[in-house]
Amino acid sequence: MARTFRLAVAQSEVVEDPADVDALRASGARLRELMTEARDAGARLVQFPEGAITYPHKRVMSVHGPDRVGPADWTRAAWPVLRAEAEAIADQAGRLGIWAVFGSIHPLSGGNRPHNSLYVVSDTGKLVGRYDKRFLSNTELRYLYTPGTEPLVVEIDGFRFGCALCIEVNFPELFAEYERLDVDCVLVSVMVDDEPRATVAQAYGTLYGYWLGYSVPAQFAATVPAGIVAPGGRWIARAPARAEPALAIADLKMTDPDIEVSVQLARPWRRTARAGLYADHVVVGDPRSDDRGSF
Repeated sequence: MARTFRLAVAQSEVVEDPADVDALRASGARLRELMTEARDAGARLVQFPEGAITYPHKRVMSVHGPDRVGPADWTRAAWPVLRAEAEAIADQAGRLGIWAVFGSIHPLSGGNRPHNSLYVVSDTGKLVGRYDKRFLSNTELRYLYTPGTEPLVVEIDGFRFGCALCIEVNFPELFAEYERLDVDCVLVSVMVDDEPRATVAQAYGTLYGYWLGYSVPAQFAATVPAGIVAPGGRWIARAPARAEPALAIADLKMTDPDIEVSVQLARPWRRTARAGLYADHVVVGDPRSDDRGSF
């Protein structure tokens, strides 16, 4: 495997009030600055957190006000500003010649709740895909969002990338699905202050033999900074564990023995094992096998 892909994973400040126009614009400007930093470091793709433009807080959005969680009042969102910032990020990607994956809310029609999404923009500035969060929290499902239904795989320079969002880390079937879809890397973007979730995400590098980008909000980076996990489960890059915007950057390539073993040996072997490898080796009718109550 001679391919090499330089990935940048960001931790950026996430705005929790989609009506705060000044904060939204400042957040978009900072995202574009980080894109420039990633390009200058030679990255082909930069990944941002869930809700990188905005992740509306459930109490901010509640029709009952901040004292009680309830259905979201989506008329509060500054939708034209959100779209303008997303388009500005896409334009920046085209100018810099870098891919960008960033979270925001995606409006639907007819009074339907929005999706919680990751937008994928190419190095020509074109929106080429959108991943809509499929597994929602109880609050997200009851009050905030419409769930998505499909995985997303995007191929860039011969590398296949999948996408996942936050609580979906707790649903291993999603990550097994991406292994079956032959991804090389899953981009996991979160909006949570939760160290165990990062540990679970890291484990998928071992279980499925692919890389993972783990992007977090800057305000939670002191707990778990942004980083990149290699096949086999080892962190190969981490941003500073400080509550400030930063990047983790690494080359996706098989230069270390543990990565090569995970991709070329362990991953294919597990596929073979799951495909019925053991059926012809099972012994039927042997009393020493059937009797499980004796030594």
